[in-house]
Amino acid sequence: MELGLYTFADVDPQAPRGRGAEGEERIRHLLEEIALADEVGLDVFGVGEHHRPDYAVSAPAVVLAAAAARTKRIRLTSAVSVLSSDDPVRVFQQFATLDLVSGGRAEIMAGRGSFIESFPLFGYKLEDYDELFEERLKLLVALGEKETVDWSGGGKRKAIHGRGVYPRPLQNPLPIWVAVGGTPQSVVRAAALGLPFALAIIGGEPARYAPLFELYREAARRSGRDPSRLKTSVNVYGFIADTTEAAADQFYGPQAAVMNRIGRERGWGATTRAQFDHACGPNGNLFLGDPDLVAEKIIRHGRIFRNDRFLLQMAIGLMPHDQIMRGIELYGTKVAPQVRAALAKDAAA
Repeated sequence: MELGLYTFADVDPQAPRGRGAEGEERIRHLLEEIALADEVGLDVFGVGEHHRPDYAVSAPAVVLAAAAARTKRIRLTSAVSVLSSDDPVRVFQQFATLDLVSGGRAEIMAGRGSFIESFPLFGYKLEDYDELFEERLKLLVALGEKETVDWSGGGKRKAIHGRGVYPRPLQNPLPIWVAVGGTPQSVVRAAALGLPFALAIIGGEPARYAPLFELYREAARRSGRDPSRLKTSVNVYGFIADTTEAAADQFYGPQAAVMNRIGRERGWGATTRAQFDHACGPNGNLFLGDPDLVAEKIIRHGRIFRNDRFLLQMAIGLMPHDQIMRGIELYGTKVAPQVRAALAKDAAA
């Protein structure tokens, strides 16, 4: 199982020092976090795309290119690229360039995104949400398959007639993942296109999502594809500290602030410490605690999902940089070895 991290690069939406200063510090810290993740042997680091004042990254490929210059082996992916409101040609070109800069370590994780700000910002209609994503995902896949593209177009994107798309990536093909939030139709679409899929679990008991993995594999078989060749990922919230008590105390405040801010926008009720503590339990959605506890939870759910990748979002809200760095260190040096040893033993049995 590949083990990694992803982040949205949270900043203070009030930006008391000014948005430039807030953004500069967060990006600088983010590059240090990616470099440390590479140093301690983690496999993947993902950076999300957002267009809001509470996040610092709207151009993941740019940040990941800077990270590529500071790392040697870690894979670098968007998490996610909001494909519905972007042009697939430009997305492909940006990540193909990142692939060249990084020596073949780039990936695209395409998704609809969890916010809608990009639609009016780039001149798209929210009612076209599904149609835009499906059409652009198919074009993105086509761009990776052939250097010269013939694209008949669709309802939202004009045709491309015999045009080359450059540069070409070092990897052939450039990996494209589909991120889903639990919608069965999205899972089936990814399988039908032969694309690996990443499931974001941000609430409820993770084990309840196991049927989606079986649906994916069955849909792949029905599409004439070998499920064993298609990768799956579980993307979750959580945090690692020296003790479980410290992990909970450090993570709760920033995480609750984010969930309550988003909750006010969407009409959710306020989160409570009791709800948080329940989510930290053995069957909860937060993978949080000391290294032994987090490793056990990853191993147990890996046996349920049979996933090929596990990504942890630790930097939620205004988490202190030193705490994030310690969490990354523990993840790579304490958690990862336990997980890899246990799953290797399972594979050999």
